[in-house]
Amino acid sequence: MKLGTFKSETGVFIGLVNEEGNQILPLVKASERMNGEFRFPDSLMDGIILGDQFHKEADKVAAWVKENHLEDQLFVPLSSVTPLAPIPKPAKNIFCVGKNYADHAIEMGSKDDIPENVMVFTKAPTSVIGYGAGIMEHKELTDQLDYEGELAVVMGKRGRGIKREEALDFIFGYTIINDVTARDLQARHKQFFIGKSLDTTCPMGPWIVHKSAIGNPNSLNIQTKVNGEVRQESNTENFIFPIEEIIAVLSQGMTLEPGDIIATGTPAGVGKGFKPPRFLKAGDTIEITIEQIGTLRNTIES
Repeated sequence: MKLGTFKSETGVFIGLVNEEGNQILPLVKASERMNGEFRFPDSLMDGIILGDQFHKEADKVAAWVKENHLEDQLFVPLSSVTPLAPIPKPAKNIFCVGKNYADHAIEMGSKDDIPENVMVFTKAPTSVIGYGAGIMEHKELTDQLDYEGELAVVMGKRGRGIKREEALDFIFGYTIINDVTARDLQARHKQFFIGKSLDTTCPMGPWIVHKSAIGNPNSLNIQTKVNGEVRQESNTENFIFPIEEIIAVLSQGMTLEPGDIIATGTPAGVGKGFKPPRFLKAGDTIEITIEQIGTLRNTIES
């Protein structure tokens, strides 16, 4: 099941995406047509907080639409709406794991830079944008804007001290993040937050895929293209720290909550890793594709 947040002429709504990824079922509208008792929440974030009940009811509505052959009446073309980030305004900073692929750690330094423990930084919620939205060039601040394609985890349950073997049970689903980074700001300030948190530098989407649709998130192909050229090509099986370990480490003494977002790290092939570096410029289009999820596409705007 793919769930997203979309904007039409009549407002913002939660939508269920068909298998082909080109049609959207507005859940509130379909639920009202079905005359069910369950009233869908106003936001996907509220749905995530509801947990299994939300997922089951969305499944029920989709099945009813199919059984009654109402697809043509209730689904709308993706092209007729604007995809927003699945969670347009996260309640917290986005958790981000640094150097979680050995080849990326090496391209950014050497074998000595491969971490022994999970590295974590965050991005401000105000950096989040959706599929198709423009990424600001920020040329008054940086001339080293870079891309990082990443699998992101969306938490579905509240937990602290989560055991590694139980960690996947706390997840609601998965999405894609482009961890856009101003490398010069990152170096200048000797930490990651400012260089990672400029407005529009956290494209997310195009939707969240419920965990039930992904058997093993630690075995997904990931690819990043810039202007059609493949720059990053890997698989999450190459994580240094698998998702279960990331969640276990983050939740040690710190409560994780529904809707918390964790970006799991990027593979080799970022712009800074080339010799000479190949940073982003106005007009560049970045496409990040992750197996079983879809493609996140955004363009740099001047």
